[in-house]
Amino acid sequence: MSTLTRITHLIGGRSWEGTSERTGDVHNPATGAVTGRVDFASASLVGQAVETARAAWPGWAGTSLAKRAQVLFAFRELLNARKHEIAALITAEHGKVLDDALGEVTRGLEVAEFACGIPHLLKGGFSENASTKVDVYSLRQPLGVVAVISPFNFPAMVPLWFIPVAIACGNAVILKPSEKDPSAALAVARLWTEAGLPDGIMNVVHGDKEAVDALLTHPDVRGISFVGSTPIARYVYETGTAHGKRVQALGGAKNHMLVLPDADLDLVADAAVNAGFGSAGERCMAISALVAVDTIADDLVEKIKERMGKLRTGDGTRGCDMGPLVTGQHRDKVAGYVETGAAEGAALVVDGREGDFDGGQDGFWLGPTLFDHVTPDMSIYRDEIFGPVLSVVRVQSYDEGLALINANPYGNGTAIFTNDGGAARRFQNEVEVGMVGINVPIPVPVAYYSFGGWKSSLFGDTHAHGTEGVHFFTRGKVVTSRWLDPSHGGLNLGFPQND
Repeated sequence: MSTLTRITHLIGGRSWEGTSERTGDVHNPATGAVTGRVDFASASLVGQAVETARAAWPGWAGTSLAKRAQVLFAFRELLNARKHEIAALITAEHGKVLDDALGEVTRGLEVAEFACGIPHLLKGGFSENASTKVDVYSLRQPLGVVAVISPFNFPAMVPLWFIPVAIACGNAVILKPSEKDPSAALAVARLWTEAGLPDGIMNVVHGDKEAVDALLTHPDVRGISFVGSTPIARYVYETGTAHGKRVQALGGAKNHMLVLPDADLDLVADAAVNAGFGSAGERCMAISALVAVDTIADDLVEKIKERMGKLRTGDGTRGCDMGPLVTGQHRDKVAGYVETGAAEGAALVVDGREGDFDGGQDGFWLGPTLFDHVTPDMSIYRDEIFGPVLSVVRVQSYDEGLALINANPYGNGTAIFTNDGGAARRFQNEVEVGMVGINVPIPVPVAYYSFGGWKSSLFGDTHAHGTEGVHFFTRGKVVTSRWLDPSHGGLNLGFPQND
């Protein structure tokens, strides 16, 4: 019997050496085997982590922008050098195929690169002589201790959306990663110490609701960044703000792809399969509702079905196209939606519950699934399934498709496929969604733009990374000054240096 890996907290730059009263199992989704046990933090232990971060923070907040940028550059180099190792950890605990896991780390790396520009990003404004001999200028200063609560589906990328920006801005961070696949986030956190970040600025606590609630209510935690389902995002926002915290809580999605009759259907079919089944559909930006104008729907469904027949589902280390779902419980939940969709009258074109899977017999398998003739009253349309289930909804026109998308309570991402520039421009202006793709199925912005949706996909008014991320992790201050007789002196012929 193999020894299970112990996954524990990182506080003050060191692994926690205590004994946890509660733990959680970590699985390899491709085999179903338990591979590790993760310690769950009590509220008391979370308090110790916050106290450690609070004690370390003033020194880091007072560190020069030049020195902070050096740490960011060093972290970027370490992350780039270790990205294959981190991708392997993601595949081992989440199940996504290695190429997809590597892509996740690479997209997170972009945010670290963006944060390397912090000396420029934190520049304030200055107005000389706003009144006679009176100058006015603005500053942006760090919040203090901030918490990041991240989901299972992107165990490395989502923490990287927030942490490099938070640290660059001068904050101390406590990360609570998903207990389902915590090792990749922990490995990334350890790189900060190698990069020269002082102990106590980057901390990791594992756990469940007890740890989350402790972070949401602790008086020394100034800001909360969260990604997860909409019900939990609403809870995090309401609880955190009730305790005086700044909160950005990114919730769930039901992303639509509107396909007009002039679109290239081969391109659309490729995009639909890629966006619907990548990472087993466990993406908040996955396309789950394909809205096709009826005149081209039959041809499009046939093209998608043909491509799905070529996909291989199995162990992410074996060169497969799609891996398992993250847990057996989640697999059963998604399979339940497939059963319900068929019972509600949708046409089950491809049933992912059937077929051979290239992996362990006890792996958490569900293959790509395609429904046609889905209507808005069906649960497979209404709910965020978070699995490899693509639903085709037929409409008669652009206007009907737009109205369907805008009526949806979610507003995370959407796409339109067309060769009509006028229709595309109209769509980007009229659709009530935060991120829009034009012939791009998954419009995740690059790091120097900000990520986030509208409506029930976002609680709070600030998106992740980009300039909005910098603003979230800092507070603005305006100074009005007048100096009656300033003077200085002394000789120093040395070249000015950054310290």
